[in-house]
Amino acid sequence: MTGFPAIFRLLGGLAVCGAAGCTDPAIVEDPFDQTGELIAFSGGEAGALAACSTCHGVQGEGDGNLAPRIAGLDQGYALRQLEHFASGARKHPQMYRIATTLDGAAREKVTAYYAAMPYDPAPNGAAPGAAPDQCAGATIYHDGVPSQGVASCASCHGADGLGNAGNPPLAGQSAPYLAHQLDAWASGERYGDARAAMTAISRALHPTDRQAVAAYAARLADAGGDPALPETCLPERRPRR
Repeated sequence: MTGFPAIFRLLGGLAVCGAAGCTDPAIVEDPFDQTGELIAFSGGEAGALAACSTCHGVQGEGDGNLAPRIAGLDQGYALRQLEHFASGARKHPQMYRIATTLDGAAREKVTAYYAAMPYDPAPNGAAPGAAPDQCAGATIYHDGVPSQGVASCASCHGADGLGNAGNPPLAGQSAPYLAHQLDAWASGERYGDARAAMTAISRALHPTDRQAVAAYAARLADAGGDPALPETCLPERRPRR
């Protein structure tokens, strides 16, 4: 069963042991009790329907749509998101129920479990149905829109989109997820970031520009972190980097 999470191997062993009437306490009494892995696959106190793996995948890879990649996320960032879900700063009915059910210790363990995994920045999910303006997406990501007070995404999330200084990675998340988050910041459905920077940036961008920069950021792992732009991009619409 190489390649399967340890929890699956354990549960398989427990099933065999139960059928055979085993009573070895070393096997029966400690089935990954209170571990982040158990919470990830069982939902912990929130119940089986709240298991992280149900929406975010067996390896935390996300669903390529609106459930993000959580494997490899910085633990501090992930903990803040659970706090925001619980407080209502980030609105999501299912995540609210999960976050308010898990206590502080459980949140620590499950976020540590995913933080220990490697982060995979490879593009996740299908490209958007309607092709966004790749020229605009690249320019906003690397240069921002100074005339509108919009800082570049790269200044916080890195030119390669892998994040830095507590800011999450964008490369490897799906374009629909990133666009949805920008819309949530703009509408007030999500708030709580330092200095309300993401709220201001998202509100300053036109919805089509949000889609464009989300699509570009999601592809940053292509071509070594430098996705090719169409030849039709005019020089003034190419990043200055």
